[in-house]
Amino acid sequence: MSEIANFSASQLLSLYRDRQLSPVEATKAALEQINTYNSSVNAFAIIDENTALAEAHASEARWLNGNPLGLVDGIPFTAKDLLLTKGLPTRRGSKAIIANQPWEEDAPAVARLREQGGVLLGKTTTSEFGWKGVTDSPLTGITRNPWNTQLTPGGSSGGAAVAAALRMGTLHLGTDGGGSSRTPAALTGVFGFKPTFGRVAGYPSAHTGTLFHIGVLVRTVTDAAITLNVIAHPDIRDWYALPDAQQDYTLNLDRGVAGLRIAYSPNFGYADVDSEVAALVKAAVDVFAKLGAIVEEVDPGFANPRSIFQTFWKAGAAKLLRGFSPEQQAVIEEGLQANAKEGDRITLTEYLSAQDAREALGRHLQRFHLKYDLLITPTLPVVAFPVGQNRPQSYIDHPERDWSPFAYPFNLTQQPAASIPCGFTKNGLPVGIQTVAAKYRDLLVLQAAKAYETVSPFIMPLEVNTNLSQ
Repeated sequence: MSEIANFSASQLLSLYRDRQLSPVEATKAALEQINTYNSSVNAFAIIDENTALAEAHASEARWLNGNPLGLVDGIPFTAKDLLLTKGLPTRRGSKAIIANQPWEEDAPAVARLREQGGVLLGKTTTSEFGWKGVTDSPLTGITRNPWNTQLTPGGSSGGAAVAAALRMGTLHLGTDGGGSSRTPAALTGVFGFKPTFGRVAGYPSAHTGTLFHIGVLVRTVTDAAITLNVIAHPDIRDWYALPDAQQDYTLNLDRGVAGLRIAYSPNFGYADVDSEVAALVKAAVDVFAKLGAIVEEVDPGFANPRSIFQTFWKAGAAKLLRGFSPEQQAVIEEGLQANAKEGDRITLTEYLSAQDAREALGRHLQRFHLKYDLLITPTLPVVAFPVGQNRPQSYIDHPERDWSPFAYPFNLTQQPAASIPCGFTKNGLPVGIQTVAAKYRDLLVLQAAKAYETVSPFIMPLEVNTNLSQ
């Protein structure tokens, strides 16, 4: 593995500034990682090597002239294939989307990175329209976990997570409509951050509406802060975008957690958590206490909001499929079609009642955060499971059991949340803890993650593990 591929964005920028490294070298190193590992893990839907190298050469010239374009000039990045990219197809993991058509717009986050000199390597894989928590699709097939290629990396931003873990680029844009960035972050051992809804502008509007967040998957917390500095700005195409906070998320990132009031909930009072996962999460919580936080084990005190979430999720699927012809619908994955059919049966009264319940949940958690600065939970109650199935084996025959109970509540409430790598099981599989703050307190989530990372640095795979015995 090239040493250059290991460098973080902050390290690359420093090396560019001192003329010790070129953006062309960094881009070639990322492309070498892709060429070496992508055939084993299938993290990319599209690789645009020629354009990436051309952009890297242009960046190199700017740095040599002492005139970098912006905060990420020359930094290799990727975009999930749900996000529009000018000049490249955005097929969303679906055979229903025709590649041969004009692609004339960048999504806001992609546009902001390009405006400040970011080098787009390509598009990472997703489940079809991001509908499920693993990453396989009729269009691109199965994406695999680098820690064990027989296992899933989760989803639907699984390609972005795998690319981050294997240094196939430095910054990776994902999306998160119900845990789609945090889930694969936990299962691959990278840092995944979902900002407050509207902090990063989105366009076009997602079929899941205001559940949909733009997320970041990276190898260091500082890189997430750098990315947020670039992409956390309004865009006139996004009706819901927040006003510009004019905030530098890298400033005071090392504040620490001393004196913060942290609520630790092992299971929300109703979730089933694997014993190894629970032990690793508890050990990570103890680290926060040792760093000076005031930790109290307490549940946030709400009933499982799964039915609320499913109302919006399935209604969104119905809306999505109504936009396709019968011929297009026929090539869409059966599970998504089934979700859409259920969504068609949801009445307006049921939908509006779910909206009321969602607002009540949001108010409840806002009050909860009057007492607690942060809430810590497991990111997931399980570790990575075999590819080819949409949920862990022990959950397949029990659809009422929820294998991702900690993620989607915070899409409903639109709060900032992150998955932080916190160790490995005896079989060498990553586990993550989730940190959550009140709406708009994005920096606080990053500060807590940085404090943990400082004393427990994140570990990435040295190579792809194809050991079938695990």
